[in-house]
Amino acid sequence: MRVAKLQVRLAVLAVLALSASSCQTAQKPASLVPAKPAPALTAVTAATPAPAPKQTQPNSSPVATPNPPQVQTQAPAQTAPPAETKPESPPPPPASDLVADLIARVEKDYQAGLDAYQAGQTDAAKQDFDRALNALLESNLDIRSDNRLEKEFNHVVEGINRLDLGSLGLSSDSDTQKAEPAPIDETNDVTLSTDAKVKAKAQLEIKSTHSDLPLMMTDQVAGYISYFSNRGRGTFERAFARSGRYHDMMVSILKEEGVPQDLIYLAQAESGFHPLAVSRVGARGIWQFMASRARGYGLQHNMWVDDRQDPEKSTRAAAHHLKDLYAQFGDWYLAMAAYNSGPGTVQAAVRRTGYADFWELYHRNVLPKETRNYVPIILAVTIMTKNLSQYGFDDVSMDEPIAYDPVTINYPVDLHLVAECVDATPAQLQELNPSLLRLTTPREGTFVLHLPKGTKDQYQTAIAAIPSDMRLWWRYHKVQPSDTLASLARTYRVTAKSIVTANHLEGTDTELEADAKVVIPVAPGKHPLSDTATYARRITRYRVHKGDTVETVAENFGVSAQMVRRWNGLPRGDSLRGRKVLALHLPVTPNTEASSSASKPATHPRKTSPVASAKVPAENPGNDSETPAGQATVLHHTVKSGETLYSIAASYKTTVAALKRSNGNVAVLHPGMVLVVEPSR
Repeated sequence: MRVAKLQVRLAVLAVLALSASSCQTAQKPASLVPAKPAPALTAVTAATPAPAPKQTQPNSSPVATPNPPQVQTQAPAQTAPPAETKPESPPPPPASDLVADLIARVEKDYQAGLDAYQAGQTDAAKQDFDRALNALLESNLDIRSDNRLEKEFNHVVEGINRLDLGSLGLSSDSDTQKAEPAPIDETNDVTLSTDAKVKAKAQLEIKSTHSDLPLMMTDQVAGYISYFSNRGRGTFERAFARSGRYHDMMVSILKEEGVPQDLIYLAQAESGFHPLAVSRVGARGIWQFMASRARGYGLQHNMWVDDRQDPEKSTRAAAHHLKDLYAQFGDWYLAMAAYNSGPGTVQAAVRRTGYADFWELYHRNVLPKETRNYVPIILAVTIMTKNLSQYGFDDVSMDEPIAYDPVTINYPVDLHLVAECVDATPAQLQELNPSLLRLTTPREGTFVLHLPKGTKDQYQTAIAAIPSDMRLWWRYHKVQPSDTLASLARTYRVTAKSIVTANHLEGTDTELEADAKVVIPVAPGKHPLSDTATYARRITRYRVHKGDTVETVAENFGVSAQMVRRWNGLPRGDSLRGRKVLALHLPVTPNTEASSSASKPATHPRKTSPVASAKVPAENPGNDSETPAGQATVLHHTVKSGETLYSIAASYKTTVAALKRSNGNVAVLHPGMVLVVEPSR
């Protein structure tokens, strides 16, 4: 009887639990903030100020909120004693548990690495970081398909890359891109003190200040005006001066995209207009995009390029993002807050309080501290920039825009070679191309290279004398009075005969004319100026493939096998047995930067001409042939995805052995690689 009653109770509880859960899951969250299209904007003039979007005041009535969901409780299920059956293996945990467990393990190893790094235990730190990343990369879960995994991966990688890896036995390079701390982090840490006189003065200035953003004066805004007028004066001055480089371009894009042009001051507050600015949480570039958000707005990020650091592309993406946020929230203050902390954070605060008003959310303390400070900082910067003389900044002049010539290229080239072509420095080219993470352009696809104004024709003439597959390696040398072919050969570790051949000189006893430019055919992987290679601080993770050895990986990336072993704690030998992922640091000097698209690029030089007397053959980006009279046809084949030595040999009716013989015994093919194809003998 007792058993029957117990079964009845269990059945009733089960029915109640199912009905409660179905009711709860059937509730759909109501949209609390009406979606509004961004208003069409017109040019703002002193005579006719543009109408600003209506700003809800703190005393506005709360919006309607849905009834809070009922909290459902469920009694723990009671089970009958198990029957005596053969025990079965427990079912695997759900995918959500797998993800949470993986993230917990990764975070534990990552934090252990940080602790070891701070304690000066670099070897232990490196092992912990390896374990953290290997756990993510070697799992059967797709990182990019799960937001939590992707966020954790970006968090760990960005954190490791921000560390000074020079203490891990790596060299630094004065020519590599240097990240700058984002000013917004420093400003957020300020302890504000409100000056009543400053507030009253600013309140009067707002009345005569024309802006296409709504301007309000609060104690917080006045506090940041006081800060930028005193302790933060240098921060404001540097940002305002630097704004001149990008002001006209940015305002034009913001206007084209139909968002307030004064949103440019968001960038001034965030990054001080520095393309290489990086925040504590890994936001990057002038507009401080996080990696996942950047991808959503078309900004590419790989080991060669980070479009978040491209001023023009990132401005366009920021305009689109802000426009979307305004359409979602219908209020520019809330849109700016959501730009900082994410739309989900702001929407949750609105849902929690029932107020779609930034200042109401501010006073109710339902937004993160950084977001609460964010809008007042931008308003303070806007008011001060529009009233420079009132705050003693009228003698600060804006930098001039940096003029450049764009040239679209479809080949990788080292910036040192580009600099030699146009008589510039690699540092100048990096400033013109801040999206480049390395001293080379991307290995695949096209890239718009920015050159100093007026040098496009000079570059195209000079680069044409360098075979397209050697533009990561070959160099130009400006002849000094004491230079001879023999001395250049010693300096660059090449043969005098190879210099003669590359420049079509008469012989090794040819005298060189001072100030002339000589092509130096540096062999791939050879470092001509120093025995010590310089490597990037940024870690590149390489997934080991079947057949890989220490030597083949080192050769593919243009680094020494010794460094591969050192970075990964490998013993002597060539085996990679048991290793699934390797940590690599790509070379950044002009002579060790390797093409990841070629194991050993073809070294048969094409006919080239010296720059002074140029008869340069036309480049063929695909397969080409050269048929001098009386010689057999020689073809150049560009490797496509999926091709093998066997398939290429079969298509040209030659042999794999002949292909290897013509291309330095190449073993591994990658898309974009150029092979010399000679007829089989």
